[in-house]
Amino acid sequence: MMITEKDLEFLELAVQQAEIALKEGDQPFGSVLVNDKGEVLFKDYNHVSTGDNTRHPEFEITRWASQNMTPEERKNSVVYTSGEHCPMCATAHGINGLGKIVYATSSKQFREWQDEFGVSKGNIKPLSIEDIVTDIEVVGPVKEFEDRVKELQRQYYNQ
Repeated sequence: MMITEKDLEFLELAVQQAEIALKEGDQPFGSVLVNDKGEVLFKDYNHVSTGDNTRHPEFEITRWASQNMTPEERKNSVVYTSGEHCPMCATAHGINGLGKIVYATSSKQFREWQDEFGVSKGNIKPLSIEDIVTDIEVVGPVKEFEDRVKELQRQYYNQ
């Protein structure tokens, strides 16, 4: 699948959300929900520093969408995110019937960076979105964002 200029713009917004998370002292992940008209409906960043490790932006998007969009609107939406969905977020995305996912960097890259930074990878298996959700269009990683997102993660782990 080809990445369009619009895709790059929305990924930029997602990475900007990750930058906000880092400034707030949180893990730098950000996401944006876009409808089929190209309108940003919801954006968020990680809030796991609250002590609730489910406060991922992708999970918040699924909660918001399930309460504010019809099933058809959800199906036709796109989630843009700085990092590939974790298994929890991919499951929520699939259960709530959201559409396409475009991610800047992959779970595999994130795990490699954690090794490089010498930090714990936790106890969750690094499954890809396609390992969890069937019949969904997924695009990523997008090379243009790799160095920038890696640097955000490096800054987080070096705090």
